[in-house]
Amino acid sequence: MISNPLAPTPNIFNNRKYWAHRFGVAPVLPMSQTEMDELGWDSCDIILVTGDAYIDHPSFGMALIGRLLEAQGFRVGIISQPDWTSAKDFTKLGRPNLFFGVTGGNMDSMVNRYTSDKKIRSNDAYTANGEAGKRPDRAVNVYSHRCREAYKDIPIIIGGIEASLRRIAHYDYWSDKVRKSVLLDSKADLLVYGNAERQIVEIAHRLAQGEAISDLKGIRGTVHFVKQIPEGWRVKDSTDIDKPGAISPIQNPYQEEPACDTKPDDSLSTSGEISIPLTSVGSIKQLMRDSRSQTVIRLPAYESVKDDPILYAHASRVMHGETNPGNARPLIQQHGTRQVWINPPPIPLTTKEMDGVFDLPYSRVPHKAYGNANVPAFEMIQHSVNIMRGCFGGCTFCSITEHEGRIIQSRSEDSIIKEIEAIRDTSPNFTGHISDLGGPTANMYRLACKDPKIEAACRKPSCVYPGICPNLDTNHTPLIKLYRRARALPGIKKIFIASGLRYDLAVESPEYVKELVTHHVGGYLKIAPEHTEQGPLSKMMKPGMGTYDRFKEMFDKYSKEAGKEQYLIPYFIAAHPGTTDLDMLNLALWLKSHGFRADQVQAFLPSPMSIATAMYHSGKDTLHKVSRKAADISIPKSIKQRRLHKAFLRYHDPKNWLLLRDALNEMGRNDLIGNGKHHLIPSYQPKGTAITPNKAQQFKTKFTGFDNKPAKKGLGHHKKNQ
Repeated sequence: MISNPLAPTPNIFNNRKYWAHRFGVAPVLPMSQTEMDELGWDSCDIILVTGDAYIDHPSFGMALIGRLLEAQGFRVGIISQPDWTSAKDFTKLGRPNLFFGVTGGNMDSMVNRYTSDKKIRSNDAYTANGEAGKRPDRAVNVYSHRCREAYKDIPIIIGGIEASLRRIAHYDYWSDKVRKSVLLDSKADLLVYGNAERQIVEIAHRLAQGEAISDLKGIRGTVHFVKQIPEGWRVKDSTDIDKPGAISPIQNPYQEEPACDTKPDDSLSTSGEISIPLTSVGSIKQLMRDSRSQTVIRLPAYESVKDDPILYAHASRVMHGETNPGNARPLIQQHGTRQVWINPPPIPLTTKEMDGVFDLPYSRVPHKAYGNANVPAFEMIQHSVNIMRGCFGGCTFCSITEHEGRIIQSRSEDSIIKEIEAIRDTSPNFTGHISDLGGPTANMYRLACKDPKIEAACRKPSCVYPGICPNLDTNHTPLIKLYRRARALPGIKKIFIASGLRYDLAVESPEYVKELVTHHVGGYLKIAPEHTEQGPLSKMMKPGMGTYDRFKEMFDKYSKEAGKEQYLIPYFIAAHPGTTDLDMLNLALWLKSHGFRADQVQAFLPSPMSIATAMYHSGKDTLHKVSRKAADISIPKSIKQRRLHKAFLRYHDPKNWLLLRDALNEMGRNDLIGNGKHHLIPSYQPKGTAITPNKAQQFKTKFTGFDNKPAKKGLGHHKKNQ
């Protein structure tokens, strides 16, 4: 039975400790038999396998999960970046008593290794000295296979972002096809998705009590196989919720169930699956509650979605509608002869539990096995503090909501201050500067729905798009109070805010913007409008440039009042679904008119399971009901067009000028080619920057998505999105 989301949830630290707690706390979790011997261990209860270097710091998933399991009394070992060409490295800590926990690392192994243009990256920030090639492609699959090869009868549990975003049949950008749930491809026993604390603690204790891995069904935040639908469960076909056909009226997000659910069940699958008759409950409202709690939604089978982009987009829409732990129902998806059961998301951690997780005895440094090697990711975060997790923004290209959830989980002020003091007092190279107080976003700390009941019932994909929900509490006072207390600590010279700022929320609190700009900006503040044009912005679920202008006005005002010369650095995405060549041209014109020259640019990368990836694969706007007759949206897929869109972001780079000249001529905008200030690119090519003829021919293509209007003088007219 799946837990009631509104019922009190036991604190994850209130479990009776496993007997091995008598060994005490390890200085660091062991990575060798020698370290196990020093601790007096004859075996590990749990072995965690990761694609990252082992950094004993709460920003690294395996360290956090390892220390949490240690706090439950278990002996936990780490196998970091093993040689995956054989099973030898997977036996170096011996046979685990309970299970292997496998993750690709803090980053998806494919994103870690390949750029958005599918080129191999030259470095890996999560490896000693940034060395590339220390983990395999699809690391979760490979590591799981080697664990099975090493010890055939040991349960394998996969997790982390790589497994989390592949929990159902998903479009894979690198192979350009829909792949099965990673639970099948990895041959694991159980998949843990999202933040794993609650699930992994329950799993470990139940296995320690003698339960079989096959008995662990119905745990929130897990995915497993079922042979048949459990007794008492009602199956609802996904097309009853979101039929991939004609457009229907918008559903009230606070309604518990569409009205059609109260009709007789003649439209539901009846192939041996059990339904609850309407006559069994007197109250329609009570019926809806009871039926929801015992209803599983059947998604189209893998065999259907792998060859049908419209059905794939439909499955994506239904899955994203079941992400709120307050009302999400389980999903089931057939894969050949096997059925994958996806339980609802885990109940978010309380502030007390968050404090407990971050207050565990981390050494906060890389394992001694790396000597004096530099691990770039650690260098970046060693003096930063995570104050919250989750995001209710719902940006379609981002996977935070699918992984961490939409409900903000915040630490207490005291716990955060304690960590800052620990950094100050123990970090050997601390200079008095905290590099960040943040998380997925800098300014969602303690923000939540004003009414928990509304929050539990809501099915909106975003709390801030198309505008800020009136039920959202946007009070930044707790965050302002935290900033003031933190920077008043002795020995703290400066606290920077480096996490992404949600500026549409920030403008609701001028006091917060003033506090931020006056005390926590180091000359530059990075924010992410992502685009200037309404077409792509509407597919991203991002606010228009009018909000950016409001924030910039406040930023400039408070910077001037503080007597500081500070600048906003906006980030933009190229080649996002819904973006035309004209959109990118207008963005380039905006950048030039505002004097911005981007050093690095971000091209859209279709990560598994995101809403934008469903758009990319289907060619449809999946924020609305999808049908075969629905209009196609612009999808920049070809390498040529993706390079062009990136070139528009770097219009100032001479290496892009030949490509841009060809495009502007094709678009009828050769008035933007010339040597004056009002031109986008010059007509000349500096010596040594010309692209070879063969390369130039490769770039040439017929560009789409622009209007062939008469050429205009000057930079053109850019209409701001309000």
